[in-house]
Amino acid sequence: MKVEHLAIWTYNLEGMRSFYMHYFDASSSEVYHNHSREYRSYFLSFDGDCRIELMEMPGIPKSRDNTLKQFTGLIHFAFKLGSKSKVHELTETLRKDGYKIISEPRTTGDGFFESVFLDPDGNRVEIMA
Repeated sequence: MKVEHLAIWTYNLEGMRSFYMHYFDASSSEVYHNHSREYRSYFLSFDGDCRIELMEMPGIPKSRDNTLKQFTGLIHFAFKLGSKSKVHELTETLRKDGYKIISEPRTTGDGFFESVFLDPDGNRVEIMA
């Protein structure tokens, strides 16, 4: 069994699509547009089998959670970059480009090397060696 995709509601469909294509080399499907529901979406594919579905539709409430605090539900997703140097490099690129780093590159107590930042919508994204 595999995770096939994660879905994210957004009010910034094109910006989120561009972000993941630029920083994570995602390839994108063509836009799907359901005119009667005013719904649009893209599937983003990465190296591997898991995809992200970005979705936009009027009337979806914005999260009221503070993205800098923990909360119940899905709290983050992670990309494996393959090395500590790649984690350091992407963390610094994201910082330089104005993205909020909420956990600096470090080795966790359970032995993982990682960093955590907020994407353009405030979703926590972890990058791992």
